[in-house]
Amino acid sequence: MEKFDLFIVNGTILTLDEDDSVAGSLAVKGGQIVRIWSEKRPPSDILALNTDAEILDLKGNTLIPGFVDTHNHILTYSLNLARVDCGSPLNKSIEEMLQKLSNKAADTPEGEWIFGYGYDDTLLQDKRHPNRYDLDKVTDKHPIMIHHTSGHLSVVNSKAIELAKVTENTPVGTGGYFGLDESGKLNGVLYERPAMEFFYAVQEKDTEETLLKRLGMAAQNYMAEGITTNTDAGVGLRVGDVEFDIHIKAAQQGLNPMRTKLMILHTLLRDGGKFAGYTADRLDAYIKQLTNGLVELDSAKMFQDGSIQGLTGALREPYYSDSSITGDLFHEQSAFNEEILELHKRGYRIAIHGNGDKAIGSILDAFQYALEKSQKEDHRHRIEHVQTATIEDLDRMQKLGVAGSFFINHVYYWGDRHECIFLGPERASRISPLADAVERNLLITLHSDCPITPISPLFSVWAAVNRITREGKVLGPDQRIDVITALKAMTIYGAKLAFMEDKIGSIETGKLADFAVLDRDPTKINPEEIKDIEVLQTIIGGKSVYQNSRVYN
Repeated sequence: MEKFDLFIVNGTILTLDEDDSVAGSLAVKGGQIVRIWSEKRPPSDILALNTDAEILDLKGNTLIPGFVDTHNHILTYSLNLARVDCGSPLNKSIEEMLQKLSNKAADTPEGEWIFGYGYDDTLLQDKRHPNRYDLDKVTDKHPIMIHHTSGHLSVVNSKAIELAKVTENTPVGTGGYFGLDESGKLNGVLYERPAMEFFYAVQEKDTEETLLKRLGMAAQNYMAEGITTNTDAGVGLRVGDVEFDIHIKAAQQGLNPMRTKLMILHTLLRDGGKFAGYTADRLDAYIKQLTNGLVELDSAKMFQDGSIQGLTGALREPYYSDSSITGDLFHEQSAFNEEILELHKRGYRIAIHGNGDKAIGSILDAFQYALEKSQKEDHRHRIEHVQTATIEDLDRMQKLGVAGSFFINHVYYWGDRHECIFLGPERASRISPLADAVERNLLITLHSDCPITPISPLFSVWAAVNRITREGKVLGPDQRIDVITALKAMTIYGAKLAFMEDKIGSIETGKLADFAVLDRDPTKINPEEIKDIEVLQTIIGGKSVYQNSRVYN
């Protein structure tokens, strides 16, 4: 007698398999999909033999594979849960931000740091970055640090500068620099991580208990969006190598039930780093052993430029608003080539942040160098964001077998300003060139880069299908992709990018029972409504990990 643990019945099941099959019911055993039927209910004789099995009645709703977000920063997001939201349009002016920071200061013991996140100089009425003098108005008793919406800039007050012991003459690592006022003094604006490191070094460290608690809260929010597999795109980036330990313990303690992939910051893999000398196979085996397979290695993570909206992305041609700026590469090319070759030989898949087309070209040069020195067929090296890739760049990606994880939410959140401030109309119309990538059969995925934009796979699908900006304009309509392709970019293509396509990403027998239940079928509604679809339930390994408080229709 064939016994099952769970039946899912009476719904529309978008399998997202190679044939885009639509089913009506399925059975799960031991956390795996074992049977799929086109009918809304399994055969009556099978049900009769499984009266003790759980039955999930979809009540006409839609089941899809659980979403795979291939690039976000869940630990940074978790830290922001306790920080001041300086974002816009919540804050219309610097003065409104200062008031919120003042409220936080009033409730914070003297001497402790105050953190904020998400400010956007181009959306503020002031049309400028806040500076140390603005933040000094909040308090002289607390150091303050607020992060730009891009994640690539920050602003600190005078108290923070005093603690960090930096001056206008303090040398900053490649790719970073301190902002200066008209008199040549520090204005408190910090550009890129090398400038921020001085301030991270003097901040109080959160306890392990606090970090674990916040990561658990963040995981609940992610699962509420239908995410079942998630990639932290830079372990070690914010609070150092302790981030690795937090991910491991969150999985061990059940605080994060999602399947987790880790991009390990390349500095942790260098001599003197936490994983110096480790091959990719050794590190992956170690991670899996610690977490019973729930957490796996994704890649070695590097950066080759910054942010377009922070004017630190490296472009071949100058910024539209300032012809004197093109942005800088973070690594000198020959050294960059050699580090990538060394990681490649150690077996690492390498994921490199590249927003500007100059950076993308540099990354491709380095990948080509490594592959010519040490050939490997199915490497799946990847470029993160791929914001301004040209046709020529995409052709090279195709030739080299390089994948792209596209930060598609850029179109909505910054598309208008890319057009009129950062890139100009022509280049802006081609940001996140998904249609061109699909035409070349590149392996593509979509991502939120949370907390840079809110976590929501359905929003990313909506953005890829519609390319509507915040002001309601369709930006680059010829780069739109169809709904099924966009859904696959958040499921089976994400699984393939994670080397997990044999386990997750589509609803097929033998795969893990990871699902999201939606209140509408995204393939049957007006595409502009996709972002408004509700996730009703999220299931990992056949077990419900999130259920919407609203009863199924």
